[in-house]
This record gives sequence, structure tokens and C-alpha cells, in this order.
Amino acid sequence: MADAVWTIARLLTWTTDFFHEHGIESPRLDAEVLLSAVLGRDRMYLYVHFDEPLEPDELARFRAYVKERAAHVPLAYVLGRREFMGLDFRVTRDTLIPRPDTEVLVQCALDFLRARTDGGANDLRIADIGTGTGAIALSVIHYTEGACADVVDISPAAAAVARENAEKLGLTERLDVHVGDLLAPLAGRSYDMILSNPPYIPTADIAGLMPEVCRYEPHLALDGGADGLDIYRRLMADAPTLLKDGGAIAVEVGMDEAEAVAVLAIAHPRIVRTEILKDLAGIERVVVGYTQ
Repeated sequence: MADAVWTIARLLTWTTDFFHEHGIESPRLDAEVLLSAVLGRDRMYLYVHFDEPLEPDELARFRAYVKERAAHVPLAYVLGRREFMGLDFRVTRDTLIPRPDTEVLVQCALDFLRARTDGGANDLRIADIGTGTGAIALSVIHYTEGACADVVDISPAAAAVARENAEKLGLTERLDVHVGDLLAPLAGRSYDMILSNPPYIPTADIAGLMPEVCRYEPHLALDGGADGLDIYRRLMADAPTLLKDGGAIAVEVGMDEAEAVAVLAIAHPRIVRTEILKDLAGIERVVVGYTQ
């Protein structure tokens, strides 16, 4: 690659073929995204300036990106960032990569908190359990004026990423980050809403996931135990006691898990009704439990 004049067009053609040979699902798109990142330009720039050669330092950086992606390292880890809810988040291999499906959970929280505000509530506070990048809680408080959040992760490295994202978004004063096991750091507190996108993949299914997931994303954030429901059992047993009157707990769930999680929620005496929300593909994605 280094001995020829590598224009944008030539690089994209070569890289697309290379990615295709290595089984990358969207070879052309990934090539464009990586080259755009190297050049600090949008993808349209690549087509307008197709005959522009890369500088040696740009080419070296692009080659490093291509090598990682060809090994099925997720794009978000290659670039160290991911867009979610219109915001830019830093990601590392210590954190699960935020996904569009999780925006259903965030939108649920925004709608609930807006209604709560319209009903006269103030000093809104949420908790996000297993926060990872902090994307869920930070998106919610970014779009909910005055709301604050406690976030918890068992991984100190993940908690550090959440702090970094809070600082980047100017939300440090509205977000408290805790390292610990689920709800343990939050004892004695109360919340308008508790959110979580916990590990929900059955242990036996993890090896069969696409290589980008099973090789690189933290298994701590994926493995939900034998049936995928281990963390939901613990959350639904303990979280409702931390909710204010009229509060809610909302959790993202895996395929075909919604009904079982709703049963776990309604079994708690403080939960008076449940609701299941679907994502854009029509898959049951979020279970909500409401207190009276």
C-alpha cells in the first residue's frame, strides 16, 4: 500500500475488496467511515475529492484502522466513539457499544419524566444500573432539563468512561458515578425512575454471536446467566423499593424475554402494572414497571 500513490478512490476500492475477503458485513460503508475519520471529513467529501492522495501520516493511520477492522474489531472500538441519541460518546473495550435499539429505553424515560414534570414533580432523579459508557443516563438528563442521575457499574474502567463522557457533555455536576454491584451503592436513596440495559444473553448463546460481539465486547456486559434473566431477577426484587410513589423501572430485554421479565416485575408488591414497548423492528425491547 505504501509504494503507490493512494488516492481516496483507489483506497476505497482496495479496502472494500479487502474487507469483503475478510467477511466484513458492510465493506464499502466501513471503508468510507474509517477514511472519513482519518481525514476529518464527512463521507460526501470522499466522492467530491476522489482523486486526492493521502499524506503519509494519513495513510499510516488508515492502514492501522483497516488492520483492526479486518480482524472484526467493531468500528466503534477502532474509532473510540459512537453516536447515540444525537450525542457523541467515547467507547472502549471495557464498555458495551451503545446501540440504536436502546434508544427505545431512553425515549421511554424522556416521555415518562416529561409527564412527571407536567404533573408537578420537580428535582427529578434517575438511576442507571450497569451504565457502561453512561449513554443511557447522560442522554436522558441531557434532554431533560434539571434532571440528575446516579449511575452504577461494577467495572471501574467502565465507570471511568462514563465520567469522561459526562465531562465531555458538560453534565458532570448532574451525574454521580458509583462503582459497585447493581443497586448496592444506592441504598437509602429514592428515584423517579430506574433504568437498566443489563446483560441478557444466555451464557450458551454467547459463543454463537457475530465475532465483533463475542470476541471484543465485554462478556460481563453480555452474559445474563443460563436463561438470560439472572440480573432481572435481582433488579426486580430490589429496585422497586428505591422508587418514589408514581415512579417506574424500565429495562431493555433480549429476544423473547419481555413476558418473563414483566412477570418478575409485577411480582414485586410495589409494582402495580407493567408495559412492554417494541422497537422499530417490532421486537419487544423494553419492559416498564410502574408504582402507584
